[in-house]
Amino acid sequence: MTTRRLLDDLGASVALAEPPRRIVSLVPSITESLASSVADRLVGVTDWCTHPQDLDDLGVTRVRGTKNPDLARIAGLRPDLVVANMEENRELDVRRLREGGIPVWVTRIEDVPTAFASLRRLFADVLQVTEPDWLTQAARLWSGELSTQEATVAVAIWRDPWMVVGRDTFTGDLLRRAGLANAFAAHKDRYPHITLDQLDDPAFDAVLLPDEPYVFTAADGPEAFAAVPTHLVSGRELTWYGPSLIQAHGSLTALRERLTAQRRG
Repeated sequence: MTTRRLLDDLGASVALAEPPRRIVSLVPSITESLASSVADRLVGVTDWCTHPQDLDDLGVTRVRGTKNPDLARIAGLRPDLVVANMEENRELDVRRLREGGIPVWVTRIEDVPTAFASLRRLFADVLQVTEPDWLTQAARLWSGELSTQEATVAVAIWRDPWMVVGRDTFTGDLLRRAGLANAFAAHKDRYPHITLDQLDDPAFDAVLLPDEPYVFTAADGPEAFAAVPTHLVSGRELTWYGPSLIQAHGSLTALRERLTAQRRG
């Protein structure tokens, strides 16, 4: 079997089979992306990989979480590639897998353009497959002229303590491109801890309450707010960089229009 070397998104040299046939994905959104084109190559995924909904029908093995993967189980699957992400996975786990002789390709996603660039490299250079239709469509939807930011929202990602999306995140860039200003985009932290008083601010048009990583529901989240409207939203459409980006464009555009209409009253 031919072996070649490529540099991953962090510049690490990765020895790859030609092409990889047994893949373990430690990133839920990338799992969904891979299932769209190379489902037959997926042999292992995390417990947090929930899409596509028929994922378990593919016969994949669950290898625990993104932050605590079962390295022994991964090794037992004899993968010729593990796909990880700089933010979602621990450097320690990546290092241990590599020390065990397992190639690990680490992605780095900082905004919408880097997401598309990283995914295209993964499909074309690493997997050597044709770009999937959803990726072409999503890039067309999200790579146009930036929308005017017509409403301001905060995105809560945890409670007790409250945490929100702050500066320099994929989610923040997605919101910006949909015409929604992130209320905490100027915060010094990427995922700051804040007080409820800071979040329940009538100056905001809305607080978005996604269903991941914290599972906000109609009975858990909205009741805490008295001054600002809340909206339960899909966490997948806010944070995943895969086929969900097509749905996200429609959902966030509709949300912007709704909030803008409310503001104009």
